[in-house]
Amino acid sequence: MDRGWRERREEEGTETVKTPSRRRTEEEELMRVKVTEFKDKVQRELIGGHTPISASSSFTSSPFLSSSLRRGRGGDGDDDGEEDEVRVAIVTIEDESCPSEPFGTAHLEITSQIARTERGGGEEQEDEEEREEGGGDEEMEEEEEANSKEREEEEEETSPSLHLQSQMKRKLDHGPDGRPFPSGKKHCKGNGYLSPSSLVQATPTTFGDLRLANGHSAQRRRVTSGPPPSGLQDWLHIFQAWSGPERLLALDELIDRCETSQVKHMMQVIEPQFQRDFISLLPKELALYVLTFLAPRDLLQAAQTCRYWRILAEDNLLWREKCREEGISEWASSRRRKYARLGTAVSPWKSAYIRQHRIENNWRKGDTREPMVLKGHDDHVITCLQFSGDLIVSGSDDNTLKVWSAITGKCLRTLTGHTGGVWCSQMAVATVISGSTDRTLRVWDAESGECVHTLYGHTSTVRCMHLHGNRVVSGSRDTTLRVWDVSTGRCEHVLTGHVAAVRCVQYDGRRVVSGGYDYMVKVWDPETEACLHTLQGHTNRVYSLQFDGVFVVSGSLDTSIRVWDAETGGCVHTLTGHQSLTSGMELRDNILVSGNADSTVRVWDVRTGQCLHTLQGPNKHQSAVTCLQFCRGLVLSSSDDGTVKLWDLRTGAWLRDVVALQSRGSGGVVWRIRASDTRLVCAAGSRNGTEETKLLVLDFDLDDKKKETD
Repeated sequence: MDRGWRERREEEGTETVKTPSRRRTEEEELMRVKVTEFKDKVQRELIGGHTPISASSSFTSSPFLSSSLRRGRGGDGDDDGEEDEVRVAIVTIEDESCPSEPFGTAHLEITSQIARTERGGGEEQEDEEEREEGGGDEEMEEEEEANSKEREEEEEETSPSLHLQSQMKRKLDHGPDGRPFPSGKKHCKGNGYLSPSSLVQATPTTFGDLRLANGHSAQRRRVTSGPPPSGLQDWLHIFQAWSGPERLLALDELIDRCETSQVKHMMQVIEPQFQRDFISLLPKELALYVLTFLAPRDLLQAAQTCRYWRILAEDNLLWREKCREEGISEWASSRRRKYARLGTAVSPWKSAYIRQHRIENNWRKGDTREPMVLKGHDDHVITCLQFSGDLIVSGSDDNTLKVWSAITGKCLRTLTGHTGGVWCSQMAVATVISGSTDRTLRVWDAESGECVHTLYGHTSTVRCMHLHGNRVVSGSRDTTLRVWDVSTGRCEHVLTGHVAAVRCVQYDGRRVVSGGYDYMVKVWDPETEACLHTLQGHTNRVYSLQFDGVFVVSGSLDTSIRVWDAETGGCVHTLTGHQSLTSGMELRDNILVSGNADSTVRVWDVRTGQCLHTLQGPNKHQSAVTCLQFCRGLVLSSSDDGTVKLWDLRTGAWLRDVVALQSRGSGGVVWRIRASDTRLVCAAGSRNGTEETKLLVLDFDLDDKKKETD
């Protein structure tokens, strides 16, 4: 009986070996090493995405076997040198016996080792002998199955790890109907059979499997170039019979012999199958973190990828950071809330960014709309121009100031009272201060048109002024400067020291800086009325000034620009390059832009004294530069040639002519310009009657204007 039992076990691919206990420890150690190697291999293959598990992957180190190793010598743990029974089952599944197996022609070896200690004297051996004597009898097989189930249930109660082992063993030893396989090779029964590979996550091995795993139809679009060539199937069978390295070698040779169009076809078929939407696979927090590295323009494109990407790309905090990077912080203003749609899913910060991007694009590329024309002051010269919010205020040598609506273009009111031409003005919200040749300053309420205060004290023309907070400092041809309280109309301080007319003044709330026809630049403490520094160096009249609290920059008729240290009074740099009078300057963040009567505009770094750009070339101005401003990384310059030009501050490149009068080149002049983030106001006319005096208003926030009109 023992001999027959051994022969039947050998037919089933099972060996029974009697090993000493001291050899069992070495075998267990070897099995643990194999278990570790198998786990590492499975993890690498699963993490690798669609990388197939090798057809020769061995399951001899299956993690299900570790439970049997932990059982080791039985539940009693005695080490009395008794021999244990070790059963090794090897099942080989060939391609021809398992057509549904995704591993194709490769074979899969499954080796399981179940080590158990002998229990209950000779009961187990007797049960085995009884099962063997039964042969192929149906009743004995059923009895054997019942006994086996009872033993497995007892083992499961003893150790949870044995439950996994028994589940695996049942699925290997039984068909889909629950009946045991007959002795010998165990055959697959279609999809109902749980193959060993299904115990691990199934990984596609062929391109067809990969397409099915990605949810595509197994029948992809075929090339319809006629009937298939003869011998195609034979060639495919030969290819399938080759090993992996042989297939790779054949593919390399095949690709080398393909034309470009054929390789392109392969790429179009293959590439989409290996594309992964990694953003959708990540947790939302990590996905948003990844999107923070995208530029706003790229985020707008990413939102068009799919619905989930759009949800992520609409995140309000994400767009808040993007707006902060761009210096945008006005989305929550009442004006923006006024135009916000109820129930909209669009991020307010995203809306703010899109609006700013649209305005920037309108500035740089322009619009087909004609500017709004505001006609007034007859044929007189507009000498000064201010605007705040939706109000524009123009002063003229006709002794008046006019208040205009930037939205409708209508003249709201005319401010009358001066008895001489208006030469300078300042504006804050709805408060306007004007200086005139009648030697007075007047404070106006632009909303009502009322003259709030008339400031007397100067004995000659008020030529310049600068407003800061509730104080305005005025300079006059009488060589003095006066500090006024706008709210009370009282003169608080008089600064004397110049010996000629004061032509320009700057005030930052702490220090007053003035330049005059005496070639001098002076720094004052208005509280003590003391002159702290007299900056000497210019050899002609000083016409323009800039002061940022650190540097004083002065432009003179001697063609030079000088940079001074406001604290020490020392000359830091002398900027040379212009050929004539520097009529206007703008200083911001250590960048100085200067406009000159030589028709050029220059960009300087006041810290180094270096000229960064000279704005000239084939599109440069053809006459003296009259006024300039820079904002949003752009430089605007007006000229006697009747144009307003737009330049890129960073590159110095000419972008376009924003305004070009019809009479340009024949008498038309743009005298003054004022710009905000969304509007440009130009004062234009002529000295010979070829162009009527007018204001041109260009609005670059077009969409908001449409909404307001609606």
